[in-house]
Amino acid sequence: MADPRGFLNYRERELPERRPVAVRLLDYKEVYERREEDKAALTRQASRCMDCGVPFCHNGCPLGNLIPEWNDLTWRDRFDEAIDRLHATNNFPDFTGRLCPAPCETACVLGINQPAVTIKNIEQSIIDEAFERGLVAPQPPDHLTDRTVAVIGSGPSGLAAAQQLTRAGHTVAVFERADDIGGLLRYGIPEFKMEKRHLDRRLDQMRAEGTIFRPSTNLGTDMTGEELLERYDAVVLAMGATIPRDLPIPGRELDGIHQAMDYLPQANRTARGIAVADQITAQGKDVVIIGGGDTGADCLGTALRQGARSVTQLEIMPRPSEERPESQPWPTYPMIYRVASAHEEGGERVYAVSTAQFEGEDGTVARLVIDEVDMSQGRPTVVEGTRREIPAQLVLLAMGFTGTPKAGVVEQLGLDIDERGRIRRTDDFATDVPGVFVAGDAGRGQSLIVWAIAEGRSAAASADRYLRGQTELPAPIAASTMQLLAN
Repeated sequence: MADPRGFLNYRERELPERRPVAVRLLDYKEVYERREEDKAALTRQASRCMDCGVPFCHNGCPLGNLIPEWNDLTWRDRFDEAIDRLHATNNFPDFTGRLCPAPCETACVLGINQPAVTIKNIEQSIIDEAFERGLVAPQPPDHLTDRTVAVIGSGPSGLAAAQQLTRAGHTVAVFERADDIGGLLRYGIPEFKMEKRHLDRRLDQMRAEGTIFRPSTNLGTDMTGEELLERYDAVVLAMGATIPRDLPIPGRELDGIHQAMDYLPQANRTARGIAVADQITAQGKDVVIIGGGDTGADCLGTALRQGARSVTQLEIMPRPSEERPESQPWPTYPMIYRVASAHEEGGERVYAVSTAQFEGEDGTVARLVIDEVDMSQGRPTVVEGTRREIPAQLVLLAMGFTGTPKAGVVEQLGLDIDERGRIRRTDDFATDVPGVFVAGDAGRGQSLIVWAIAEGRSAAASADRYLRGQTELPAPIAASTMQLLAN
């Protein structure tokens, strides 16, 4: 283990400082700064890991990351070994270290009576240090099989499946409907949460290993499901859950009301210097974001950088407590009040409200009518006499996603969609169509990046077993088990 007295000597969490709000609102760079003094803090935090007899951080992490092992190696400044242990379970720690909500930390044993170890920051620091030291290199296969695999979707699940299958020796092509590879990592996640250079260097690694990328390809039209099965020996569907949840209330037809995933990709393109015609922008507007999750926070930070006059984020649920509720005991992931970097930058968060209608002027939204709601009975009940208006010239809907579209390749392959909008699959991530597998949000519904990578790795192992009769890839967790653990 790391320092046997580390958790006694250092009782507080230490995290890198975020850049000053006034400075970071001027650009789209990541909010954290890397400073020399952070390395000493990193060593102290790694030393706090207790190397528990039963490390519950493993239970919290869907990837089964070997957290105590790479904490110990970080404390000993053995980054070459630390990155090997990290990569043993996670293809892309540079993504999860920035974007994962860290359920491992809420399961940390030290967190029972002390602040948990800063596992997520240690993970990110290991991979960043490894890249700086040249410790991350392509891993092309020793030999090639004669089998071909098509991976549909280039988000974290699709990329993880593609990298695993490429390393197994198969010829893998990744199809993406957008004009560049990365899925939501490319156009959904703002630069201030993850600069795209981290994604690009991983794609360079994958190209060097032999993975083929085919952007600007709309499966279902450019290539049908039948053609996929004719040309490839196996297919992994990792298209995500892309049907956004809508809000069909009076006034929804007004201009100025947009889905978050129409707004954020445009902002990401302009942040990269790509011109966007008729861009949806928050500049000079009162912005209302409906939805209190991570996507809503991404919209908030983006709107502030675009120069919004005001930003209000609405959430139908009551404000969570700052301490772990008794109904969500350790080591579960608790629903507590969290402050993202975007929330530090401005805007107002309003809880326990429901939008009754949109009102407009000259065909464009001008205000929202909202009511306070009571959730004590388990469903929202309007509180009489609380109706009020909020000015809004731009409304962004960030209420999550309801499933995967059936039209196109899913329908052409003859696959079923269940009542929750997910593609039906078996415990080995296979569909009823031989050779077709499903990974990530397309099969489990909207979820976390860490689950997406775990499913991509598991589906890859199942596909490899289908192609060769056996697999040396990490053994998959059954899809039903993954769902049980997530719940």
